[in-house]
Amino acid sequence: MITLILISFIFFLAGIIQGMTGFGSALIAMPLLTLFIDVKTAVPLCILQSVLMTSYLSFTLKDHMEKKKIVPLLIGSLPGIYCGVTFLKNVESDVIKFLLGTLIVVYSVYSLFLKPQPKNLHKAWAYIAGFGTGFIGSAFSAGGPPAIIYTTLTGWSKDYIKATLTGFFFTSAIITAVVHAATGLTTALVLKYFLASSAFVLTGAYAGTHLYKRVSSEGYIKVILILLVILGGLMCITALKGLNS
Repeated sequence: MITLILISFIFFLAGIIQGMTGFGSALIAMPLLTLFIDVKTAVPLCILQSVLMTSYLSFTLKDHMEKKKIVPLLIGSLPGIYCGVTFLKNVESDVIKFLLGTLIVVYSVYSLFLKPQPKNLHKAWAYIAGFGTGFIGSAFSAGGPPAIIYTTLTGWSKDYIKATLTGFFFTSAIITAVVHAATGLTTALVLKYFLASSAFVLTGAYAGTHLYKRVSSEGYIKVILILLVILGGLMCITALKGLNS
């Protein structure tokens, strides 16, 4: 019972963050979930909740979605999803946990201290970002960084960045969820946790969309990134303890 309450609260927070920014739910949820459930349960659980959140957000952002922005990311993600699922099924959980923790710390530090300026990017970078996102998303349920970094370098407006990320994450999450189910990663326990926390994640996403319109997200995201550095570091420490035991 305590586990279900904790999972529901975590996904409520994750929904708020996703609703505000268009990304970040798994980057918040995964470090917290893996403190008390196995990473191979947490990953498919986060993917299912991502489908739920991004379906709602896609509806609210439909006026800012453009197929030409989303499709290259999606095409690039397909081989990445396959590689990521293969990686997840064949690598020890503590190794995955350590790599995910490292990824979160690196991405968060990058976002805190470097503010990349918009560039005239070659269209090939969209496919590369899509592949990286597909691989990391299906293996770690935290695939946002490559696509987020790419979209922030394009010079698009805030609304178009959020809509593009949401549309891409929605489609790739559906594909990943199907692959997880087909390969046996989506277990009865995962479905139990998903059903128990679905209402909380939608409530959080709804609240986040309203905060997005009223609150400047820059300072808020900075606090979240600092928290992610701490949580990612904690994941690395606990993973190393598991590998050494």
